Amino acid sequence: MTDEERHQNVFRRSPEDAAVAERDPSTPQTRAPSYRLAFLDTDFMLREDLRPVRLQLELLKPEIVMDERGIRSTVVMFGGSRIPPPEAADLAATPTLRDLTHFYAEAERFAYLVTERSMAHYGHEWVICTGGGPGVMEAGNKGAQEAGGHSIGLGIVLPHEQAPNLYVTPDLSFNFHYFAIRKMHFLMRARAITVFPGGFGTLDELFESLTLIQTGRMRRVPFLLFGREFWERIVNWEALAEAGTISREDLDLFTYVETAEEAIAILDAAPEDPC
Repeated sequence: MTDEERHQNVFRRSPEDAAVAERDPSTPQTRAPSYRLAFLDTDFMLREDLRPVRLQLELLKPEIVMDERGIRSTVVMFGGSRIPPPEAADLAATPTLRDLTHFYAEAERFAYLVTERSMAHYGHEWVICTGGGPGVMEAGNKGAQEAGGHSIGLGIVLPHEQAPNLYVTPDLSFNFHYFAIRKMHFLMRARAITVFPGGFGTLDELFESLTLIQTGRMRRVPFLLFGREFWERIVNWEALAEAGTISREDLDLFTYVETAEEAIAILDAAPEDPC
């Protein structure tokens, strides 16, 4: 018996007591909220003053699951949820969205190629990680599935959001309450970041990731923006550099690409991850 096993066997395990508590006789005392085991008491866990505990749980749960699956590194795919696949281009809400549908195909192709690389590492490295929703996220998870590998979906509870897309590997499909913790999990294992056209959520993820790299809070990784025309229309990067609000060298933190093959070539040319 290992020291860890010996330590685990010293005390009675919580699942055992949880089962016993369910068999308690129904009395005024056992029905009182104060009597419930704290870790089984949903009302208690959702109290305002338990927020620090909930933050910790959201950090721990995906970390533990991914460690158990042996996932050591990921390739992150950010992008718009409203971009439909090319075959549904006629249903796009705007002409611009219709024109952007080819990025769904590029995202799917990119994820397929990355997942082929991941499978050469037994699915432990280069694992596709998306936000788990529709649009570009769906394309990423779909490409990974088509390549025969697994992929991660980091969902978030939103009033208008639907269930995770059907291509996320089920036991790597996570749901978050806190945006901040979700974004930590996007980046904690990232060895490359790709950003496809998108809206507020994509811009938030883009700028937070760039800021972490710019300020040295995160090591530099390949950072690829799909669609130069889109991004140069949305963000006037040159104006930021000319104003001096960013350094001109900061423009080197990212690279434009148009196709999955271009992106893969950049990943192939990048130095080996020291981790």
